[in-house]
Amino acid sequence: MGSKFAYGSLSDNMRSSTLRWLVLLASILIMLIITVQLFWLNKVYSFEQKTFNTNVVKSIRGLYEDLNLVNSRAHLQDLIEHPSIDYFLMRVDNFHSKDSIAYHLQHELNEFDVLTDAYIAYYDAGHTRYKDTSYITAAASRYPPSTINLSVYNRPFSYILLYFPHRNKYVLQQMNFWFISSAIVFLVLIGLAMILFFFYRQRFLAEIQKDFVNNFTHEFKTPLAVMKISAEVLLQEKITAQPDRLRKYATIIANQTQHLQDQVERLLQIARSDRKDLTIEKKQVPLKDLIEQAVAKMQPLIDEKKAEVKIQVDEEQYNMELSADRAHLELAIVNLLENALKFSAKPYIIVSIGQEEGNIYISVKDNGIGIDKKYQKRLFNKFYRVPTGDVHNVKGFGLGLNFVKRIIDAHHGTIKINSLPGIGTEFRLILPATVNS
Repeated sequence: MGSKFAYGSLSDNMRSSTLRWLVLLASILIMLIITVQLFWLNKVYSFEQKTFNTNVVKSIRGLYEDLNLVNSRAHLQDLIEHPSIDYFLMRVDNFHSKDSIAYHLQHELNEFDVLTDAYIAYYDAGHTRYKDTSYITAAASRYPPSTINLSVYNRPFSYILLYFPHRNKYVLQQMNFWFISSAIVFLVLIGLAMILFFFYRQRFLAEIQKDFVNNFTHEFKTPLAVMKISAEVLLQEKITAQPDRLRKYATIIANQTQHLQDQVERLLQIARSDRKDLTIEKKQVPLKDLIEQAVAKMQPLIDEKKAEVKIQVDEEQYNMELSADRAHLELAIVNLLENALKFSAKPYIIVSIGQEEGNIYISVKDNGIGIDKKYQKRLFNKFYRVPTGDVHNVKGFGLGLNFVKRIIDAHHGTIKINSLPGIGTEFRLILPATVNS
């Protein structure tokens, strides 16, 4: 069945496409800014870590200058080890009192802005444990001393161990400005992204509303114009002398009124179904009777289009029943039949039922203009009308298939589409149910 709905002019599509590209580019730019910001945060973190190490080494060098800890004039890199991120080893030949070492080391650390607490341990060559430990604090330190197990590094020489238990927290505190500025940037970018999304959504809804108003106007304009002309004919003085003509135009008004009433009822059904979940009342429904009744309701349009509608039901399926809401399921079939009639020049429609993988299916197949595969995923979107180059070359609001989908979803079923442009389309409603034969 050719469910071809026009969906706006070329200029509208171009504007919508341009807007989508702008939103996409803006999203990419926001992601790029966030990525760069994270990259620089990582760079700043690495820089602060290196600065900390450099300042500790400078402090140790100052300690060597303050106290005579080694007998020979060795290079600084030969005297200091950095076995792990929180530990530093200082080679010594002469131990001074632990209070003197702690005092001078604390002074040097403060001098070079290493403002965090540290533990000092003293190791004699050949031993397996530290002979003594000291704790030094700093003005910026907020952590009380505690009992810890210091790692022992076995060396053939004596050394002083310097351990910074809160090194990482201290480094992160040094980055507070960067964290605050980055958080502000992130919040601004997130806000911008939300504004872009809201703007795009509002624009999309505005386009849908515009299309709906256009389609609504077109759908009601023609019947009202026909009714106006027919009413003018009926108001002529000589019309009572022409009973056949009187009956003809009265019938036209009746048909157009019924058409408008049906469309209004359809809109009301959609509105009701949007406000709440679609409520269905399942009963055992004879499928053959259901299809025949749906076709009977479409008979005036079938006659008008000079269409041929064939109901294919095998003999063993004559009494097939389905647990479903009869009124809603009938409405779904009517919608499919109506679309099949609209979009076929000389409609030939086959309605059939059968079983498929333990489920029951109802198939509506036509010889219409078909649907390109790229449009099929969006067929059931509300107000969606497949582009055909003419905004209003067919009647309808783009609501029928959306309502069909809601009905089938309420029955926990699925819809399959098989379509070839220029050949025709088959809609297959697949519903789980028990079968009574």
